[in-house]
Amino acid sequence: MNTQEPQKPYGIRCNLPPDDPMSAPHLLGPDWEAYRWYPTEQQRDADYEDYRREHRYSRRGDQPSVIYTKVSR
Repeated sequence: MNTQEPQKPYGIRCNLPPDDPMSAPHLLGPDWEAYRWYPTEQQRDADYEDYRREHRYSRRGDQPSVIYTKVSR
């Protein structure tokens, strides 16, 4: 972690369900995960709700298969 960057204790963990096609070994793999970190709980919660909405440019009814989980350090 860059010591110049302010601490961001609130995060969102992103991962895939086991049956997701993108979790295939030649794509993202079964252990893929990513984190987004925020300085405040309010910023994290706002993005969390935004991630869970239907994608603006997806077909109506399509739902993302990414699993979002609120986390803290």
